[in-house]
Amino acid sequence: MSTLSLKNSIVKDMSLAPEGHLKIDWASAHMPVLNQIRKQFEAEQPFKGLKVTIALHLEAKTAYLAKVVQAGGAEVTITGSNPLSTQDDVCAALVEDGVTVLAKYNPDPDEYKSFFIRALETKPDLIIDDGGDLVTILHSERPDLLETIRGGAEETTTGIIRLKALEKEGLLKLPMVAVNDGYCKYLFDNRYGTGQSVWDAINRTTNLVVAGKTAVVVGYGWCGKGVAMRAKGLGAKVIVTEVDPIRAVEAHMDGFEVMPMIEAAKHGDIFVTVTGNRDVIAGEHFDVMKDGAILCNAGHFDVEVNKVDMASRAASIRTVRRNIEEYELKDGRKLYLLAEGRLVNLGAGDGHPAEIMDMTFSLQAMSLKYVNDNYKTIGNKVLNVPLEIDQQVARYKLESLGIGIDALTQGQIEYLDSWTTQK
Repeated sequence: MSTLSLKNSIVKDMSLAPEGHLKIDWASAHMPVLNQIRKQFEAEQPFKGLKVTIALHLEAKTAYLAKVVQAGGAEVTITGSNPLSTQDDVCAALVEDGVTVLAKYNPDPDEYKSFFIRALETKPDLIIDDGGDLVTILHSERPDLLETIRGGAEETTTGIIRLKALEKEGLLKLPMVAVNDGYCKYLFDNRYGTGQSVWDAINRTTNLVVAGKTAVVVGYGWCGKGVAMRAKGLGAKVIVTEVDPIRAVEAHMDGFEVMPMIEAAKHGDIFVTVTGNRDVIAGEHFDVMKDGAILCNAGHFDVEVNKVDMASRAASIRTVRRNIEEYELKDGRKLYLLAEGRLVNLGAGDGHPAEIMDMTFSLQAMSLKYVNDNYKTIGNKVLNVPLEIDQQVARYKLESLGIGIDALTQGQIEYLDSWTTQK
C-alpha cells in the first residue's frame, strides 16, 4: 500500500478492501482489450511523471481503468461522478493499490462537491470527466487550476453538450476528446450496456415481473434504443416518447408505439428516462399516471424526473425498499421512484457489463494518450475520437473473441478511391 495514497485519500472504511480487490479482479478478467492496452502502457510509460484526475462512476470497471492509467506511469487521483454509484469496498482496494481516492457512498452534497475540488487541487496534467463536472468547476469556480491541465476526455452525452456550449461561446480552455461519440462507445456501451444494466437494476430493485407491463422509454437515442430493445425482449409492451421527428420515425419503424408524454403517462407501468434533459416527466404527467407506476432515470443527472413536482403532489414520502421511494399522492395513488431519480443502473445496480465497459474504457485510455501526445497542437476544442483509435479498439475486441475479418485488396482500395468507373 502507498503511504501517500492512504494519507491523501478520503474513503469510508479501509477494512473493506479485500472485497473490493475481488470485484476489480473479476472485472479485469473480463476486460481483454484494456488488458492489451495495459501491456502497451507498462512498456511505453506514456504518462510517466504526470498526474491524472478521474471523475467517473467509482465501481470495479472504473477502478481497473484507473489502474491501467497508473500502469502507464501516472499518479492517479479518482473521485465518483454519482454519490449513489460509489462502491466503498472498491475505493478501499484502490487506495491499497496506490491510487488516491476521494469518494464515499452517498456523501452529503457539500462533501460530494468537495471531492471534485480536492481532486482538481492535485493540479493534474490530464483529466477524465463524466457529465462535465470537473470541466464546469474549472471554468466557473476554479479557473486557477486550469494552468497545469493539458486536456482530457469526456465520457457522456451530457458532458459533451456542456463542452460544446463552452466551445461555442469561445470559453473552452482545454482540449477534450468526446469519448461518448466514439463508435466503440455509443454503438455498444450506450445501446447494449444501458439496455442490459437498466433492466438488471430495475429487476433486482423491484423484484417485479416485466412481461405483460407497459414500459415507457423517454428518448430514443442510442441509450433509449437499448432500453426499448431489452424491454421488448422481457415481454413488455413498449411506448417511446420523443422530441426529434427522425428518431420518432425510427422508433415507429422499429415496432414501438410513439406518442406524446402526456398520453404515454396514462398507460405506463414502468417509465425510464434516457434524454440528458430536465423535466421530461413532470407535474402534468404525474397527475394522470396509474396507481403503482414505477419511475427511473438512465440519462444522467437527477433532473429528468421532476422530484419537486412529485413531492408537491405527495401526502407522504417514504422508503419502502432499498432504492425505492414511495410517493403517496393526495388522491391516494402511489408512485415509486428508483435510486432517487439518479442513474438507476449505477445507483441501484452494478452498471454496464464488464465486456462492454472494456471497449469504452479502452477508448478513454487511448484518447488520454492521444491528448497527451498532441496537446501542444490540437487547440482548445472538443475533439472526436480519432478513427484509428476506434478501429484499434474494435480489432482488439475481435482478437479477444477469436474472430477474423477480411481486408481490402489493393485493387479494391484503388477502385473505392477512384472517381471514374472501372471495370
